[in-house]
Amino acid sequence: MSIIRVDAHGPFHHRAALAMLAAHAIPGAEELDGTTYRRILTIDGEPALVTITLDPGGLTAVTDPSVDDPAPVAALIRRWFDLDTDTALVDRKLAADPVLAPLIARRPGLRLIGYPDEFEAVAAAVIGQQVSLAAARTFASRLVTAYGNRYAELGAFPVAAALARLGPAEIQQCAGLTRARARTLHEVSRLWAQGTLLHGVPAADARRLLLDIPGIGPWTADYLLVRALHDPDTFAPGDLVARRALGLDRKAAAARSPAWAPYRSYALLHLWTDAAYR
Repeated sequence: MSIIRVDAHGPFHHRAALAMLAAHAIPGAEELDGTTYRRILTIDGEPALVTITLDPGGLTAVTDPSVDDPAPVAALIRRWFDLDTDTALVDRKLAADPVLAPLIARRPGLRLIGYPDEFEAVAAAVIGQQVSLAAARTFASRLVTAYGNRYAELGAFPVAAALARLGPAEIQQCAGLTRARARTLHEVSRLWAQGTLLHGVPAADARRLLLDIPGIGPWTADYLLVRALHDPDTFAPGDLVARRALGLDRKAAAARSPAWAPYRSYALLHLWTDAAYR
């Protein structure tokens, strides 16, 4: 096994990160125990069990089997957990807002926890459209059981090519999705089977690309800019949780958000965390 230490730049609210991971964890694919999180990652083209222990200074990852070069794994984890961001700078900017100030005081060092794989992020967002987190986890777990590669008693989320080979009807029957959602998941699987589409693309272009996919609307596109692209300056005015927390309608929430630039994504995450990831 290999032990890889990755330190955070600035404060890291590791318990909020764990709460977010727990809220979205797919049964059979992800496990949490205290401050430890486990899942399968593909490293050098092969599956590996990665056990990550989070703490206020960053995290320690243990890979089984060992890796020849830990640098790419450390880089993936840094991006996944947003560890290079200076959260002290973000917190100072957002604390000027009277609604956000108490949230930041409760959870300094909140980071944009994303996904280790772009297709998994997009597929999870599609699966979770207009259903509860519990239902989304159940649907995703069925796909992992049926089509995910297994290693060390856990299953990996299916790769895009595996789902692309299925028809929408097969995806619907397996996961229990609606017909429309199954069609969208099949389409994103087909597109991502050809390669990563969002990484390195400017946020505005990525949003247009996502909105061109049938079944992906503005909320899902904005959500994916935050969770898949790690864009620091996206706000989703259509997000019901955020609007309720602000006590504003869509138009008023959109008008207020420019004051949080260039860290609107972090403002959105604070609102989400306070409402849903406690």
